[in-house]
Amino acid sequence: MRATPLLLTALLLAAGSSSAAAQAGDDHAGHMPDASAPQRAAAVQDPSLPAGAAEANARLAASPRHGEWVTVRAGGHDAVRAWVVYPERPDKAPVVLVVHEIFGLSNWIRAVADQLAADGFIAIAPDLLSGKDVPEGQDGPDPDAARAAIATLDPADVQRRLDAVASYGMSLPAADSRYGIIGFCWGGSTTFSHAVHAQRLGAAVVYYGGAPETAALDSVRAPVLGLYGENDARVNATIAPAQAALQAQGKTFEPVIYPGAGHGFLRAQDGQDGANLRATQAAWPRTLEWLRTYLER
Repeated sequence: MRATPLLLTALLLAAGSSSAAAQAGDDHAGHMPDASAPQRAAAVQDPSLPAGAAEANARLAASPRHGEWVTVRAGGHDAVRAWVVYPERPDKAPVVLVVHEIFGLSNWIRAVADQLAADGFIAIAPDLLSGKDVPEGQDGPDPDAARAAIATLDPADVQRRLDAVASYGMSLPAADSRYGIIGFCWGGSTTFSHAVHAQRLGAAVVYYGGAPETAALDSVRAPVLGLYGENDARVNATIAPAQAALQAQGKTFEPVIYPGAGHGFLRAQDGQDGANLRATQAAWPRTLEWLRTYLER
């Protein structure tokens, strides 16, 4: 269910009162992939929702959609590896970039891209650790190595790479000339920063990522949807300042906080005594509505 306006206002006020030190902290402290997830039996789940961590590998293996690895030139000698999944539709489709967590381009992120393709978009998940030689395991990059490599990235290089992947996506014969972006955790913060940076972006969806400094928000052009768990004070402390700044400028930012849910709820759908799954069940339809509203012609 959606958070009521009264509840949302109360939660935003509480988040806004958090300390400046909390805003400056690591958004992802304590948010590690559950190493036991692949060994647990995946819960029976609505196939119209993205897979949780425990189900991602099985969903990828069973997908009827065409997915492929590509290499995208990103200027000079730089190149980005990316996973592209195509929808099954006769007309041209909008492109949606899928920005991975601090743990790199995992199989779970690839499964989210597959779900976006099932919902009618050309989904492209760039590996923003391309060239960093992060070791791979059965579920994607080694989480500790990926996290260490993320800390070495130059934000300007990240945005340049996203620009290149967006241009590549929109040049595909099956693609429309509009693109959106969706990101999770570190990728959510990167997505919000892309909304500050990008000129041609049509829509952004931020899953539990911190907002940029308010002084940077005057260049935001695309509508931004923010989806957050209630039990995520460090990230949520950035919501109210961003909302106030963007509203004052007449720009579209719609934050939603899901009661009882935690950071990373879309991945950890079996967590928080059912609250993460309820958040997923509400957040994903809202995500699709947002993308279709602003990207479909």
